[in-house]
Amino acid sequence: MTKLTRRALPALAALALPSAARAQTTPPAAAPAPAPAAPAKLTLMLDWFVNPDHAPIIIAQEGGHFARAGLEIRIIAPADPNDPPRLVAAKQADLGVYYQKLLHLAVDQGLPLARVGTLVATPLSTLTVLRDGPVKSLAELKGKKIGFSTAGFEEIAVDTILGTVGLSSRDVTLINVNFGLSSALMSGQVDAILGGFRNFELHQLEIEGRPGRAFYPEQHGMPIYDELIYVAHRDRARDPALRRFMDAVESATAFLVNNHEESWKMFIAGPRRELDNDLNRRAFNDTVNRFSLSPAALDRNRYERFARFLHSRKMIGSVPPVDSYAVELPPA
Repeated sequence: MTKLTRRALPALAALALPSAARAQTTPPAAAPAPAPAAPAKLTLMLDWFVNPDHAPIIIAQEGGHFARAGLEIRIIAPADPNDPPRLVAAKQADLGVYYQKLLHLAVDQGLPLARVGTLVATPLSTLTVLRDGPVKSLAELKGKKIGFSTAGFEEIAVDTILGTVGLSSRDVTLINVNFGLSSALMSGQVDAILGGFRNFELHQLEIEGRPGRAFYPEQHGMPIYDELIYVAHRDRARDPALRRFMDAVESATAFLVNNHEESWKMFIAGPRRELDNDLNRRAFNDTVNRFSLSPAALDRNRYERFARFLHSRKMIGSVPPVDSYAVELPPA
């Protein structure tokens, strides 16, 4: 190599540096952004008309918790409260709000349902009499009339509660008053009502100036149970969209607990403005501490225990494995 060539190499290298630098610093052309995934659409059947028991669901919808989880939820209030389990079992709805104590009976009758989450984690149902009425104790219900609204569980509930004072359903007259529990009690049509919720009917009676005296089933022989649960078809027990639903409800419940007043305003917004009254406000306040803070979590013992209770009273034919009708959804 000549001296001229050796002297020229640094110069040539220097001339090449800007080009190399440009090659190193110029970013590659960006790839087209992927189109956002379409939200998963789910249909949720409530157990009845919208009320404060459904607050976490409404907050999840209004607060964008479902949307952030990639979900589009259609919430339907059924014309018949017996519709949700039937429609979910027939795969005509994705989720339904139901009752743990009735789930055991439905599964025993062959409906392919599975509990996938908990909405209200404490009993709400009561046996209630008027505080100013003649009945002051359970024993004084002998020979009296008890009204109920949902057939299928009334005899075992009465047998269990009255059994703690040596009575049974044979010692009373059971009358189906449909869903007019409070009016039937206040009018004297019945002496007591079974199934009135402690967070609703007790407030209704007090507002009407006829306060009630409640006897709580879990303090009179009934195992503790989840009042309201979410059910899905058994085939969907591992569907990641259902887990995202539960995670969104969990997030909404935490918001509800931390932001009580703002949550109430969201609950009564728009088409639910008619719910803005004293009864629903009282019920809303009384239900906050009863919502499950971990809706996807499963207390297996609670379900096993209640199944054994029903089996011992010949309400179900066998005690099935918990996994066959109650699951904890896998992580999304």
